[in-house]
Amino acid sequence: MAVVARWQVRRALKRQQVAERRARAAERLAEIGGLTSGLAHEIKNPLSTIGLNAQLLGEAIDEFPRDAAITDIERQRLQRRIATLRREVERLRGILQDFLNYAGELRLDKHPADINRIIDELCDFFMPQAQAQGVRLRTDLATGELIVPLDVPHIKQAILNLMINAVQAMHNAASSGGAIAPKELIIRTVPTRDPSNRITAVQVHVIDTGPGIPQDVFAKIFTPYFTTKAGGSGLGLPTTRRLIEAHGGRLEVFTDAGKGTDFVVTLAAEPTA
Repeated sequence: MAVVARWQVRRALKRQQVAERRARAAERLAEIGGLTSGLAHEIKNPLSTIGLNAQLLGEAIDEFPRDAAITDIERQRLQRRIATLRREVERLRGILQDFLNYAGELRLDKHPADINRIIDELCDFFMPQAQAQGVRLRTDLATGELIVPLDVPHIKQAILNLMINAVQAMHNAASSGGAIAPKELIIRTVPTRDPSNRITAVQVHVIDTGPGIPQDVFAKIFTPYFTTKAGGSGLGLPTTRRLIEAHGGRLEVFTDAGKGTDFVVTLAAEPTA
């Protein structure tokens, strides 16, 4: 009995030590997260000042009298440099915002919502952008309401990220001379039912007819800061997956070289009687 008691004490102590290590690690991660978010916010302030002053400087150069000691060629050169500065400021602002979306604290305010209605609203909003890129956007929605407990703004952001990613993939393939099928973006909803025909989960498919994802890229698409797009932050897909998993859902990817890609969002449905 004494041997058993000592073993139980050692086991309890070991569990306590493991729990304490995990608590310290979680506390440290939370501290680092707070520091990085604070740093990003601090960078945004001078970045805004730089952008504003670049704008004012450009306007001042435009207002120079034509008889001032500056030629039109010099004026144009200065304006090009200021335009480059302003573009880089905006790019850095976008990178910082992507970082804050990815690393910042995520608080969900979930309420029952119809995923079909959310998809309709997103497609109405995104249709002009898709058409501008020569992409046909269409929906294939399941009949009836599909009620899911959601933080609507966050889930809209996640699905919109996938739609933007799909259109960019098709546009980039066409721009590089790749042979792809007519550019289509299809948003499909599919309910999963239990034996009693109750809906237990809902899948949202974001399907494109682009070139697919190469094998060497596929394993890295959710790695933070990995990107194949010029000027991309590499945080779009990691942020999307984080938002979906925060809802208790999952994000899966199915791709076929030369035929397209299907991003599948699975979310638990609102329990029904």
